[in-house]
Amino acid sequence: MQVSNSKEVEKYYNALVEKDEKYVGIFYAGVKTTGIFCISTCRARKPKFENVEFYTDVKDLLRHGYRPCKICKPTQNANEPPEEVSRALKLLHDSEERKLSDSQIRDEGLSPEKIRRWFKRHHGVTFQAYQRMIRINMAYQELKSGHSVTDSAFSSGYNSLSGFGYTFKKLVGKTPGNSQDKSILLIQRFTTPLGPMFACSTDKGICLLEFTDRRMLETEFEDLQKRLNAVILSGENDHLKQLKQELAEYFQGARTEFEVSLDTPTTPFRQKVWDMLVQIPFGKTASYKEQALKIGNPKAVRAVASANGHNRVAIVIPCHRVIGSDGSLTGYAGGLDRKKWLLELEGSYQKSNQLEIFDQ
Repeated sequence: MQVSNSKEVEKYYNALVEKDEKYVGIFYAGVKTTGIFCISTCRARKPKFENVEFYTDVKDLLRHGYRPCKICKPTQNANEPPEEVSRALKLLHDSEERKLSDSQIRDEGLSPEKIRRWFKRHHGVTFQAYQRMIRINMAYQELKSGHSVTDSAFSSGYNSLSGFGYTFKKLVGKTPGNSQDKSILLIQRFTTPLGPMFACSTDKGICLLEFTDRRMLETEFEDLQKRLNAVILSGENDHLKQLKQELAEYFQGARTEFEVSLDTPTTPFRQKVWDMLVQIPFGKTASYKEQALKIGNPKAVRAVASANGHNRVAIVIPCHRVIGSDGSLTGYAGGLDRKKWLLELEGSYQKSNQLEIFDQ
Protein backbone atom coordinates (compact mmCIF):
# COMPACT_ATOMS: atom_id res chain seq x y z
CA MET A 1 0.00 0.00 0.00
CA GLN A 2 1.27 3.48 -0.83
CA VAL A 3 1.77 5.77 2.15
CA SER A 4 -0.34 8.90 1.70
CA ASN A 5 -0.28 10.49 5.15
CA SER A 6 1.93 13.60 4.82
CA LYS A 7 3.38 13.28 8.33
CA GLU A 8 4.34 9.65 7.75
CA VAL A 9 5.85 10.49 4.37
CA GLU A 10 8.00 13.20 5.97
CA LYS A 11 9.01 10.85 8.79
CA TYR A 12 9.97 8.09 6.35
CA TYR A 13 11.92 10.49 4.16
CA ASN A 14 13.97 11.65 7.17
CA ALA A 15 14.58 8.03 8.11
CA LEU A 16 15.77 7.34 4.54
CA VAL A 17 18.17 10.32 4.63
CA GLU A 18 19.50 9.30 8.04
CA LYS A 19 19.73 5.59 7.07
CA ASP A 20 17.74 4.69 10.17
CA GLU A 21 17.82 0.89 10.59
CA LYS A 22 14.71 0.93 12.82
CA TYR A 23 12.64 1.35 9.65
CA VAL A 24 14.08 -1.60 7.75
CA GLY A 25 11.08 -3.63 6.60
CA ILE A 26 8.64 -0.90 7.73
CA PHE A 27 8.68 1.00 4.45
CA TYR A 28 10.14 0.82 0.95
CA ALA A 29 11.14 3.99 -0.92
CA GLY A 30 10.36 4.11 -4.63
CA VAL A 31 12.49 6.63 -6.56
CA LYS A 32 10.39 7.96 -9.44
CA THR A 33 13.36 9.25 -11.45
CA THR A 34 15.23 5.93 -11.53
CA GLY A 35 12.43 3.37 -11.17
CA ILE A 36 14.18 1.54 -8.31
CA PHE A 37 13.13 0.99 -4.71
CA CYS A 38 15.21 0.81 -1.53
CA ILE A 39 15.08 0.17 2.20
CA SER A 40 15.86 2.83 4.81
CA THR A 41 19.55 1.92 5.22
CA CYS A 42 20.46 2.14 1.52
CA ARG A 43 23.91 3.70 0.90
CA ALA A 44 22.97 5.10 -2.51
CA ARG A 45 22.67 8.84 -3.10
CA LYS A 46 19.41 10.10 -1.62
CA PRO A 47 16.66 11.35 -3.96
CA LYS A 48 14.94 14.70 -3.61
CA PHE A 49 11.81 14.69 -1.45
CA GLU A 50 9.51 15.26 -4.43
CA ASN A 51 11.03 12.32 -6.34
CA VAL A 52 10.32 9.59 -3.80
CA GLU A 53 7.15 7.77 -2.72
CA PHE A 54 6.78 5.24 0.06
CA TYR A 55 5.11 1.83 0.14
CA THR A 56 4.61 -0.81 2.80
CA ASP A 57 4.45 -3.83 0.46
CA VAL A 58 6.94 -5.06 -2.14
CA LYS A 59 4.16 -6.37 -4.38
CA ASP A 60 2.76 -2.86 -4.81
CA LEU A 61 6.16 -1.56 -5.89
CA LEU A 62 6.55 -4.34 -8.44
CA ARG A 63 3.04 -3.62 -9.70
CA HIS A 64 4.03 0.01 -10.29
CA GLY A 65 7.08 -1.02 -12.29
CA TYR A 66 9.80 -0.46 -9.68
CA ARG A 67 12.91 -2.67 -9.59
CA PRO A 68 14.87 -3.70 -6.46
CA CYS A 69 17.98 -1.61 -5.77
CA LYS A 70 21.20 -3.54 -6.45
CA ILE A 71 22.98 -1.77 -3.60
CA CYS A 72 20.64 -2.38 -0.64
CA LYS A 73 18.82 -5.43 -2.10
CA PRO A 74 15.52 -4.52 -0.40
CA THR A 75 13.57 -7.74 -0.99
CA GLN A 76 16.29 -9.72 0.75
CA ASN A 77 17.73 -7.43 3.41
CA ALA A 78 14.37 -6.09 4.60
CA ASN A 79 13.61 -9.58 5.89
CA GLU A 80 17.06 -10.60 7.09
CA PRO A 81 17.42 -10.92 10.88
CA PRO A 82 18.85 -7.74 12.45
CA GLU A 83 22.21 -8.02 14.20
CA GLU A 84 20.59 -8.54 17.61
CA VAL A 85 18.56 -11.52 16.35
CA SER A 86 21.54 -12.95 14.45
CA ARG A 87 23.63 -12.86 17.63
CA ALA A 88 20.88 -14.62 19.58
CA LEU A 89 20.61 -17.32 16.91
CA LYS A 90 24.38 -17.88 17.03
CA LEU A 91 24.25 -18.19 20.83
CA LEU A 92 21.42 -20.72 20.47
CA HIS A 93 23.35 -22.69 17.84
CA ASP A 94 26.47 -22.77 20.05
CA SER A 95 24.48 -23.97 23.05
CA GLU A 96 24.60 -27.75 23.44
CA GLU A 97 21.09 -27.80 24.87
CA ARG A 98 19.66 -25.38 22.27
CA LYS A 99 18.24 -23.34 25.12
CA LEU A 100 18.61 -19.66 26.07
CA SER A 101 16.81 -17.98 28.95
CA ASP A 102 15.87 -14.29 28.95
CA SER A 103 18.52 -13.65 31.62
CA GLN A 104 21.21 -15.27 29.45
CA ILE A 105 20.12 -13.12 26.51
CA ARG A 106 20.28 -9.97 28.65
CA ASP A 107 23.73 -10.94 29.93
CA GLU A 108 24.89 -10.70 26.32
CA GLY A 109 23.58 -7.14 26.08
CA LEU A 110 20.57 -8.19 23.98
CA SER A 111 16.88 -7.49 24.41
CA PRO A 112 14.70 -10.63 24.67
CA GLU A 113 11.62 -8.47 24.05
CA LYS A 114 12.92 -7.19 20.70
CA ILE A 115 13.96 -10.69 19.67
CA ARG A 116 10.54 -12.10 20.59
CA ARG A 117 8.79 -9.40 18.56
CA TRP A 118 10.95 -10.07 15.50
CA PHE A 119 10.30 -13.82 15.66
CA LYS A 120 6.59 -13.31 16.18
CA ARG A 121 6.41 -11.03 13.16
CA HIS A 122 8.59 -13.08 10.81
CA HIS A 123 8.03 -16.67 12.02
CA GLY A 124 4.64 -16.45 13.68
CA VAL A 125 6.10 -17.75 16.97
CA THR A 126 8.15 -16.26 19.80
CA PHE A 127 11.87 -16.96 20.20
CA GLN A 128 11.14 -19.23 23.17
CA ALA A 129 8.61 -21.21 21.10
CA TYR A 130 11.18 -21.47 18.31
CA GLN A 131 13.70 -22.88 20.81
CA ARG A 132 11.16 -25.45 22.00
CA MET A 133 10.59 -26.60 18.42
CA ILE A 134 14.35 -27.03 17.91
CA ARG A 135 14.73 -29.01 21.13
CA ILE A 136 11.75 -31.25 20.45
CA ASN A 137 13.13 -31.92 16.97
CA MET A 138 16.46 -32.95 18.52
CA ALA A 139 14.68 -35.20 21.02
CA TYR A 140 12.51 -36.78 18.34
CA GLN A 141 15.55 -37.64 16.22
CA GLU A 142 17.15 -39.29 19.25
CA LEU A 143 13.99 -41.28 19.98
CA LYS A 144 13.93 -42.47 16.36
CA SER A 145 17.56 -43.57 16.77
CA GLY A 146 16.67 -45.79 19.73
CA HIS A 147 17.49 -43.54 22.69
CA SER A 148 15.31 -43.72 25.78
CA VAL A 149 12.75 -41.03 26.62
CA THR A 150 14.82 -40.02 29.66
CA ASP A 151 18.06 -39.62 27.70
CA SER A 152 16.29 -37.71 24.93
CA ALA A 153 14.64 -35.34 27.40
CA PHE A 154 17.77 -34.39 29.32
CA SER A 155 20.07 -34.18 26.30
CA SER A 156 17.66 -31.74 24.64
CA GLY A 157 17.67 -29.33 27.57
CA TYR A 158 14.67 -30.45 29.65
CA ASN A 159 15.15 -30.75 33.40
CA SER A 160 12.01 -32.79 34.04
CA LEU A 161 10.28 -35.62 32.24
CA SER A 162 6.86 -34.13 32.91
CA GLY A 163 7.80 -30.84 31.22
CA PHE A 164 9.35 -32.68 28.32
CA GLY A 165 6.32 -34.96 27.92
CA TYR A 166 3.87 -32.05 28.02
CA THR A 167 5.76 -29.99 25.41
CA PHE A 168 6.41 -33.01 23.20
CA LYS A 169 2.74 -33.99 23.11
CA LYS A 170 1.67 -30.39 22.51
CA LEU A 171 3.92 -30.07 19.44
CA VAL A 172 3.91 -33.61 18.06
CA GLY A 173 0.42 -34.68 19.11
CA LYS A 174 1.56 -37.83 20.86
CA THR A 175 3.57 -38.75 23.94
CA PRO A 176 7.31 -39.44 23.43
CA GLY A 177 6.83 -43.18 23.90
CA ASN A 178 4.01 -43.42 21.35
CA SER A 179 5.36 -41.22 18.57
CA GLN A 180 7.37 -43.67 16.50
CA ASP A 181 4.80 -43.71 13.68
CA LYS A 182 4.98 -39.92 13.28
CA SER A 183 7.24 -38.24 10.73
CA ILE A 184 8.93 -34.85 10.98
CA LEU A 185 8.63 -32.11 8.38
CA LEU A 186 11.51 -29.69 8.78
CA ILE A 187 10.66 -26.06 8.03
CA GLN A 188 12.91 -23.09 7.34
CA ARG A 189 12.26 -19.48 6.43
CA PHE A 190 14.68 -17.67 4.15
CA THR A 191 14.78 -14.61 1.95
CA THR A 192 14.78 -14.31 -1.86
CA PRO A 193 14.77 -11.36 -4.28
CA LEU A 194 10.96 -11.67 -4.32
CA GLY A 195 10.51 -11.75 -0.57
CA PRO A 196 10.67 -14.34 2.23
CA MET A 197 9.65 -17.96 1.64
CA PHE A 198 8.93 -21.04 3.73
CA ALA A 199 10.42 -24.39 2.70
CA CYS A 200 9.50 -27.79 4.17
CA SER A 201 11.32 -31.06 3.69
CA THR A 202 10.89 -34.72 4.54
CA ASP A 203 13.71 -37.25 4.58
CA LYS A 204 12.92 -37.89 0.89
CA GLY A 205 12.91 -34.31 -0.41
CA ILE A 206 11.29 -30.89 -0.57
CA CYS A 207 7.52 -30.99 -0.05
CA LEU A 208 6.74 -27.27 0.12
CA LEU A 209 8.18 -23.96 -1.09
CA GLU A 210 5.85 -20.99 -0.75
CA PHE A 211 6.00 -17.24 -0.23
CA THR A 212 5.18 -16.43 3.38
CA ASP A 213 2.25 -14.22 2.35
CA ARG A 214 0.62 -16.94 0.23
CA ARG A 215 -3.10 -17.23 0.91
CA MET A 216 -4.27 -20.46 2.57
CA LEU A 217 -0.72 -21.32 3.65
CA GLU A 218 -1.95 -22.69 6.97
CA THR A 219 -4.31 -25.00 5.06
CA GLU A 220 -1.35 -26.31 3.04
CA PHE A 221 0.59 -27.03 6.23
CA GLU A 222 -2.37 -28.91 7.69
CA ASP A 223 -2.90 -30.94 4.51
CA LEU A 224 0.77 -31.93 4.33
CA GLN A 225 0.83 -33.02 7.95
CA LYS A 226 -2.28 -35.12 7.39
CA ARG A 227 -1.06 -36.73 4.16
CA LEU A 228 2.36 -37.55 5.61
CA ASN A 229 1.25 -38.30 9.19
CA ALA A 230 3.80 -35.73 10.26
CA VAL A 231 4.41 -32.71 12.43
CA ILE A 232 6.18 -29.53 11.28
CA LEU A 233 9.19 -28.44 13.35
CA SER A 234 12.00 -25.97 12.70
CA GLY A 235 15.19 -27.56 11.45
CA GLU A 236 17.43 -28.18 8.45
CA ASN A 237 18.56 -31.15 6.37
CA ASP A 238 20.60 -31.70 3.20
CA HIS A 239 17.55 -31.21 0.93
CA LEU A 240 16.89 -27.75 2.41
CA LYS A 241 20.55 -26.78 2.10
CA GLN A 242 20.57 -27.89 -1.54
CA LEU A 243 17.32 -26.03 -2.24
CA LYS A 244 18.69 -22.73 -0.88
CA GLN A 245 21.86 -23.11 -2.93
CA GLU A 246 19.98 -23.93 -6.14
CA LEU A 247 17.52 -21.08 -5.64
CA ALA A 248 20.41 -18.64 -5.19
CA GLU A 249 21.93 -19.90 -8.46
CA TYR A 250 18.54 -19.61 -10.19
CA PHE A 251 18.08 -15.97 -9.21
CA GLN A 252 21.64 -15.24 -10.33
CA GLY A 253 20.94 -16.76 -13.75
CA ALA A 254 23.43 -19.58 -13.17
CA ARG A 255 20.83 -22.38 -13.02
CA THR A 256 17.99 -23.21 -15.43
CA GLU A 257 16.99 -26.60 -13.96
CA PHE A 258 16.58 -27.77 -10.38
CA GLU A 259 18.09 -31.04 -9.17
CA VAL A 260 16.89 -31.08 -5.57
CA SER A 261 14.76 -34.11 -4.66
CA LEU A 262 11.02 -33.59 -4.21
CA ASP A 263 8.43 -35.36 -2.08
CA THR A 264 5.00 -34.16 -3.24
CA PRO A 265 2.14 -36.34 -2.00
CA THR A 266 -1.01 -35.60 -4.01
CA THR A 267 -3.58 -37.18 -6.33
CA PRO A 268 -2.41 -39.04 -9.47
CA PHE A 269 -3.93 -36.37 -11.74
CA ARG A 270 -2.24 -33.46 -9.98
CA GLN A 271 1.07 -35.31 -9.97
CA LYS A 272 0.73 -35.83 -13.71
CA VAL A 273 0.13 -32.10 -14.23
CA TRP A 274 3.06 -31.16 -11.98
CA ASP A 275 5.35 -33.53 -13.88
CA MET A 276 4.33 -31.73 -17.08
CA LEU A 277 5.12 -28.36 -15.50
CA VAL A 278 8.72 -29.38 -14.84
CA GLN A 279 9.09 -30.14 -18.56
CA ILE A 280 8.38 -26.52 -19.59
CA PRO A 281 11.86 -25.15 -20.42
CA PHE A 282 13.44 -22.22 -18.61
CA GLY A 283 12.45 -18.96 -20.30
CA LYS A 284 9.49 -20.54 -22.13
CA THR A 285 5.75 -20.58 -21.42
CA ALA A 286 2.81 -22.89 -22.14
CA SER A 287 -0.94 -22.38 -21.95
CA TYR A 288 -3.36 -24.35 -19.81
CA LYS A 289 -4.86 -25.70 -23.03
CA GLU A 290 -1.47 -26.93 -24.23
CA GLN A 291 -0.91 -28.64 -20.90
CA ALA A 292 -4.32 -30.33 -21.14
CA LEU A 293 -3.47 -31.60 -24.63
CA LYS A 294 -0.15 -32.99 -23.42
CA ILE A 295 -1.83 -35.09 -20.74
CA GLY A 296 -4.24 -36.40 -23.37
CA ASN A 297 -7.41 -34.64 -22.24
CA PRO A 298 -8.10 -31.39 -24.18
CA LYS A 299 -11.26 -30.78 -22.15
CA ALA A 300 -9.38 -30.74 -18.84
CA VAL A 301 -8.27 -27.10 -19.04
CA ARG A 302 -10.01 -26.11 -15.80
CA ALA A 303 -8.76 -29.23 -14.02
CA VAL A 304 -5.21 -28.43 -15.15
CA ALA A 305 -5.57 -24.86 -13.89
CA SER A 306 -6.82 -26.18 -10.55
CA ALA A 307 -3.88 -28.60 -10.29
CA ASN A 308 -1.49 -25.72 -10.99
CA GLY A 309 -3.12 -23.73 -8.21
CA HIS A 310 -2.53 -26.59 -5.77
CA ASN A 311 1.18 -26.79 -6.55
CA ARG A 312 3.01 -26.42 -3.21
CA VAL A 313 6.56 -26.14 -4.58
CA ALA A 314 6.78 -22.72 -6.21
CA ILE A 315 9.54 -21.94 -8.76
CA VAL A 316 11.03 -25.47 -8.63
CA ILE A 317 7.77 -26.83 -10.08
CA PRO A 318 7.36 -23.84 -12.42
CA CYS A 319 3.63 -23.15 -12.52
CA HIS A 320 4.56 -19.50 -13.17
CA ARG A 321 5.37 -20.56 -16.77
CA VAL A 322 1.74 -21.37 -17.55
CA ILE A 323 -0.26 -18.53 -19.12
CA GLY A 324 -3.64 -18.00 -20.80
CA SER A 325 -4.21 -19.07 -24.42
CA ASP A 326 -4.25 -15.37 -25.39
CA GLY A 327 -0.86 -14.80 -23.78
CA SER A 328 -2.27 -13.10 -20.69
CA LEU A 329 -0.91 -13.68 -17.21
CA THR A 330 -3.47 -15.60 -15.22
CA GLY A 331 -3.73 -16.75 -11.62
CA TYR A 332 -0.58 -17.37 -9.57
CA ALA A 333 -0.65 -18.10 -5.84
CA GLY A 334 2.38 -15.89 -5.23
CA GLY A 335 0.74 -12.96 -7.01
CA LEU A 336 0.71 -11.90 -10.67
CA ASP A 337 3.45 -9.35 -10.04
CA ARG A 338 5.81 -12.09 -8.91
CA LYS A 339 4.76 -14.24 -11.88
CA LYS A 340 5.60 -11.40 -14.27
CA TRP A 341 8.91 -10.80 -12.48
CA LEU A 342 9.93 -14.47 -12.73
CA LEU A 343 9.06 -14.68 -16.44
CA GLU A 344 10.99 -11.47 -17.14
CA LEU A 345 13.95 -12.78 -15.14
CA GLU A 346 14.06 -16.03 -17.12
CA GLY A 347 13.50 -14.22 -20.41
CA SER A 348 16.30 -11.74 -19.79
CA TYR A 349 18.80 -14.45 -18.80
CA GLN A 350 17.84 -16.60 -21.79
CA LYS A 351 18.28 -13.64 -24.16
CA SER A 352 21.63 -12.78 -22.57
CA ASN A 353 22.88 -16.34 -23.00
CA GLN A 354 21.77 -16.43 -26.64
CA LEU A 355 23.67 -13.21 -27.32
CA GLU A 356 26.81 -14.62 -25.69
CA ILE A 357 26.64 -17.74 -27.84
CA PHE A 358 26.10 -15.65 -30.98
CA ASP A 359 29.05 -13.38 -30.15
CA GLN A 360 31.35 -16.37 -29.85
